[in-house]
Parts: sequence; structure tokens; C-alpha cells
Amino acid sequence: MRAVLMTAIGDSDVLQLQHIPDPSDIGADDLLIRLKAAGVNPIDTKLRQNGLYFADGMPAILGCDGAGVVEKTGDKVSDFAPGDVVYFCYGGLGQQSGNYAELNVIPACAAAKKPAAVDFATAAAAPLVLITAWEALFDRAAMQKAQKNDQQSGQKVFIHGGAGGVGHVAVQLAKIAGCQVATSVSSAEKAAFVRELGADCIINYHQQDVAETLLEWTQGQGVDIAFDTVGGEAFGQLISAVRIYGDLVTILQVPENADWKTLRLRNIRVSQELMLTPMVLSLSDGLTHQADILKQCAAWMDEGVLRIHLSHQLALEDAAEAHRLIESGGMCGKIALLI
Repeated sequence: MRAVLMTAIGDSDVLQLQHIPDPSDIGADDLLIRLKAAGVNPIDTKLRQNGLYFADGMPAILGCDGAGVVEKTGDKVSDFAPGDVVYFCYGGLGQQSGNYAELNVIPACAAAKKPAAVDFATAAAAPLVLITAWEALFDRAAMQKAQKNDQQSGQKVFIHGGAGGVGHVAVQLAKIAGCQVATSVSSAEKAAFVRELGADCIINYHQQDVAETLLEWTQGQGVDIAFDTVGGEAFGQLISAVRIYGDLVTILQVPENADWKTLRLRNIRVSQELMLTPMVLSLSDGLTHQADILKQCAAWMDEGVLRIHLSHQLALEDAAEAHRLIESGGMCGKIALLI
């Protein structure tokens, strides 16, 4: 099969298209997937630059996200059959082969049926950001869904970087839940994009102070939930903009100089979100939960209330270019590799 291999730690040139043997070991609980597309995420570029989660995984096939057709099922698999179209987030960390390839073997518990309303490229770009945004908002920050007789839940949610991969999904999930949503962007073009997604308060962080604007938007109370997708100084700047007894969740490492004294005084619950945990720690229950998230999101995509924005679709052999695009910054939405 054709696959893009990470041959060393380094710049994007270490990604090389090669011909390697097809996977031969398919466990009783596994699926052999013929991939049609793979998503490209910032975690891929970080692993390439800094090293894999599992040091003995070189040379490695990167890519956590995939979508394709089930080619073979393990003896114990009952939920899927050959010919099923699926999407999933599994592999690409060094322990398990990733999805920059024509074939991959994944646990059946990690897969969900592909939404019928989207193509393979869009489906492949979706899982990591869907799971990340869902776990951050619903699981970590306990975002509340509005009651059927309420137009809004009353919660006010802020999402840093609402035009990005995780951010544009988080804006939509919060709106689906009935929340009022504020988000930050860096340009008028991105402001127009998040406005289409339903954002109620749009902050250009080059022109406005994020915390001050959020306090003005909430009449001085602060938001119920702040979702930090930026990290560093941005985390600290949000502390004053979260209400007392509110939630601050981040997908980055909490800064060493975080103001824990103020966080404690205001009883702000701080949560960290890393959707890779079930993969890294081999947690089947966690993978099953993530597949359930994908099932619900697939239903919303089929209903037309949730969408994934693809900024670029590239050929498999252009994986290095996909990494360069992500590292250049300013991405709007996601990138997929067509296989």
C-alpha cells in the first residue's frame, strides 16, 4: 500500500511517500479500513517536530483522523460489516499506525458510521475536533443543554479562536445546546465566518481587549464557560472574564505562572482536555464514548445543523504541504488528504 512515513524527527521534509506491506494482523475486535481520506491536525505537526508519544514507533505513519470503507472485520465484531462507511479518530501517535495511508487497522469500538450528508474528505477532517470540542464543553465544563421549551439555556460561553478547527466546531456545539456564544477572531474575514456559524459576540483580538469585552457583554458578571484553544498568556487573561463558580477549560498545558490564588478565590473550576487519552492509555471505554460522540455529531451533520469547514483538500503525497499550511498559522477550518 501507499503510505506517508515520518522517517525522522524534523521539518516537514521528513514526511515521505513510500510503498509498504499491507497490514496483516487484524484482531478479533478490529476493523480493516480502506481509507478514502485522512484529516491533518496540529498534533501531527507537533509529533513530527518533537517526537512521538511512543519512542519505538519510528518510522511512523501519522494521522489520527480517518474515513473510509470497512474491508474486513474481526471475528468478534458485530456492529460493522464489510462495505460499511465509517469515520473515526484512532492511530498516528507511534503506538498504532496512522491514517496517512491506504489501509489501517483500528478497534471497532472507535468507529462510527460516516454521516451520509458529507463526503469522505469532510468526514475525515471531523473526528478529532468534534471529540475535542464535545469533551471540553459537555464533559469537562458541564455545558448545559437548553430545555425544549427554552430558546436558550441562559449560559454564556466564550470560545477562543472560533474560526479554527476546534473553535468552529465548539461555536456550533454551544449554539446547538442553546447557549449564547462569544468568540475571538483575528480578521474581518474570520468574523464573517463565525457570524455564519451563529456567534453572538465577535471579538477581534487585534483591536479589542478580550476580557474587557466579555465583561461588558455579561454586564460585569463574566462568562459561564471559557474555552481556551490558544494557551499561554491567553489562559491568564481569561481568569477575570469567567464568572464566580464558572468553568475555564483549556486544550493546552496550564501555564506555570497561572494565577491559582484568584482562580481559587473565585471558585473557578479549571479543566484540561486531551482527547488523545483513550488512545495513549488504551482505554476501550473512552474510545466507545468518543465513538458515541461521533454518532451524535453525524446525526446533526445529516440534519444540517453542524458542519465542518474544509479549507484545503490535498493529495496523500502532499502531506508535507499540509503540515506547512498548519504551521504557517491563521488556518480557518480543517485540512484533509485525499487517498
